[in-house]
Amino acid sequence: MTPAVFAHGHLRLYLLSLLAVRPMHGYDLIQALGERFGGTYTPSAGTIYPRLAKLEDEGLVVKSTEGRRSIYEITDAGRAELAAREGELDDIETDVTDSVRRLASEVRESVEDAMRTLRAELASAAREARDDARVSGRATRADPASERSQERQRLSEAEGQITTFRAQLRGDLRRGAVTVETVTVLARGLAALRTEVLATLRTPSA
Repeated sequence: MTPAVFAHGHLRLYLLSLLAVRPMHGYDLIQALGERFGGTYTPSAGTIYPRLAKLEDEGLVVKSTEGRRSIYEITDAGRAELAAREGELDDIETDVTDSVRRLASEVRESVEDAMRTLRAELASAAREARDDARVSGRATRADPASERSQERQRLSEAEGQITTFRAQLRGDLRRGAVTVETVTVLARGLAALRTEVLATLRTPSA
């Protein structure tokens, strides 16, 4: 569920402030809000269009048709409302900045939690593999075919862990727009994880 990033009535006023810069399509407003939040939050059409309709009913914006799309423009009454609530708009801008930081932190924590879970699962699998190898050491040395079978099984288990992690992380990422910081954290974490995994691998015999 997308967290609430605007207090009651604040999104309406913020839309007016965006339209004061230039007339926009509804999609343009959605994109502008997404960019303002650094990709951590993008409102849905179901959030934006009802508020635009309300602003139109109140005479604060007017809608015209451009091809198959509607374009919204602020009216003199809309500009007067913005001027009267200038101080409130400054507070909203501060709240938006705080929301950007909070949402970015939540995305980063989600990625880091997923990385920690994967590392723990891989470490557990590595310990189990080493324990199995110790218990069946003699049989393994006496039966190369059995060793190959166990290696294939361990490889399958490791790939299963990766598949599970990938599915979980994709779900996490799709719950919010991905930022540059998200990609940076993910790349750094995966690189560190790969180094740890490589350190556990046994060099194949010549």
